[in-house]
Amino acid sequence: MPMSSEPAPPSPPTAPPASALAVYPGSFDPITLGHMDIIRRAVALFDEVILGIAHNPAKAGRHLLDIDTRVRLARDAVEGIEGARVEIIPGLLADFCRERGARAIVKGLRNGADLDAEAPMALANRELGGPETLLLIASPAHAHVSSSLVKDIASHGGDIAPYVPPAVATALSQRLASTPGP
Repeated sequence: MPMSSEPAPPSPPTAPPASALAVYPGSFDPITLGHMDIIRRAVALFDEVILGIAHNPAKAGRHLLDIDTRVRLARDAVEGIEGARVEIIPGLLADFCRERGARAIVKGLRNGADLDAEAPMALANRELGGPETLLLIASPAHAHVSSSLVKDIASHGGDIAPYVPPAVATALSQRLASTPGP
């Protein structure tokens, strides 16, 4: 069969890649510098990252900070981080991700206990039609930091400034000052 000397037709144009969106869910009660580290690393991997604050009215009494305060503090913390935004997750995480076209759920891992907690949730989210879960290992500087640790230190009058954004330290101090003691 003779070879044609004509050039091959050009390839059809390809659509630009869809925006890669991830959701970083949590209660963020309060948001910590460990959370901030995960957010900064996630926006380096995705075009957009939604810091999704879980809101379950049935569990409202279990949080130190109400949902409005957690949203305000998170928005203040991510201000200036291009590609990061804050939204409330009103129901199932898998539904929230699907509605927004998220390609991944991002979670931070500090230790084996976090993996034990996150693995079943990742499987359940996938079974519910949510995206894959991407686990980012905590930076060594933040591997010991948790919202529970911050609340414990703050409740005993300790300095939480090394663990949280400045606005969080102020808000937590004010919240605890207004809470009656035992």
